[in-house]
Amino acid sequence: MSTSQEYQESIEKQFEEAYEKYSDAIFRHCYFRVFDREQGKELMQEAFMRAWTYLADGKTVDNMRAFLYRIANNLIIDYVRKKKEISLDDLQMKGIDPGYDATAEMQRRVDESSIMANLVYLEKDYREALVMRYIDGLSPAEIAQVLGESANTISVRLHRGLKQLRSHLNKGDTGSTHIPSA
Repeated sequence: MSTSQEYQESIEKQFEEAYEKYSDAIFRHCYFRVFDREQGKELMQEAFMRAWTYLADGKTVDNMRAFLYRIANNLIIDYVRKKKEISLDDLQMKGIDPGYDATAEMQRRVDESSIMANLVYLEKDYREALVMRYIDGLSPAEIAQVLGESANTISVRLHRGLKQLRSHLNKGDTGSTHIPSA
């Protein structure tokens, strides 16, 4: 067997393992940013295609997970920039109501879905850090690598984001919600 064939098999194996291990997480990462299941799938698939191209070009990746998240993040940014403005009516038809006050729902029961609903009220940088940490399961160092920021900056964003989220949830007088500490 030639070394080029061995190399090809090696990157195929690396790619397959990465897909098995991270495809669901990358999909969730995309979905929670575009709120469209099909577009989330497309972005996830494109991220893996770009990773494959990168590997097939003979380049190496030290941290595949962070590399895939960085590609996905860049694709999401490109998608959002290209996306036309959506009217408020279109958002409401999709079940997204930016003016919705979730206080009554939070008083009845605060669960994962109400925390997710309150993420929209956070500043973008804080929301992004919290989603990557607590939904995507990335460490602060991995988030820093994906976003091209320092780990200290990410830790500060996580801390402040949790503080903002608690503040929004406390406006509903829930008291029983467990939000992880940074």
